Amino acid sequence: MFFRALAAAMRVLRFPYSSILSSRRTTTPLFPSIASATVPAPDTMQAPKPGLEPKPWLLVGLGNPGKIFRKTRHNVGFEMIEAIAQAEGISMSSVQFKALFGNGLIANVPVMLAKPQTFMNASGESVGSLVSYFNIPLNQVLLIYDDMDLPFGTLRLLPKGGHGGHNGMRSVIDHLKGSQDFPRLRIGIGRPPGIMGPINFVLRSFNRQEREELESTFRIGLEAVRILLLQGFNKGATFVNSAKSLKQRN
Repeated sequence: MFFRALAAAMRVLRFPYSSILSSRRTTTPLFPSIASATVPAPDTMQAPKPGLEPKPWLLVGLGNPGKIFRKTRHNVGFEMIEAIAQAEGISMSSVQFKALFGNGLIANVPVMLAKPQTFMNASGESVGSLVSYFNIPLNQVLLIYDDMDLPFGTLRLLPKGGHGGHNGMRSVIDHLKGSQDFPRLRIGIGRPPGIMGPINFVLRSFNRQEREELESTFRIGLEAVRILLLQGFNKGATFVNSAKSLKQRN
């Protein structure tokens, strides 16, 4: 029933469900080293259960639309989604429910990628509509966003939780009828220096050294998403924690 409903919904939006299973467009690389990253070797993956199709996932990156906000700290969620789209050959050329939207595959798992264009504080308007229309279970919805409470460049994958003062996540939770039971990938941007306020800080661009470190962070994030979708939450979280520890030692 779920897949028949999803197929009907996608026909209304003028792209076939079959395109999720077969469409793999190529794009000009924005993150060259990320684009060349590989899926974990098959012998490390759990074999899918016979006769069961993988369930679609909705991956959402939070940020603000427009050139003035591009590449700022508050937009690392957008950038992580862009890195995933590029690495997996998924075009995000359509607009659905106030979001830049694309669909494709990560290995054999159907995915929908979204970047809400409502501005950060109203992100839930888009996310709530996407979840409701496509009837995606909340445990198959991954939110990706910036977090000042994590050291710069670190990642944390959690199965659920509150908004932690993040207005974009606050809006998402509100539009999901108060539910907090969906996974999220938090990307650390660090704390404001000196007496700089948090608003000015999150709208600040990265320097060259930070940009170089971010590429490594996005590469780890991409691999974590692949493991999450293909092997399950626990293995994805273990990978993120191990990668974080290795990065800190270096």
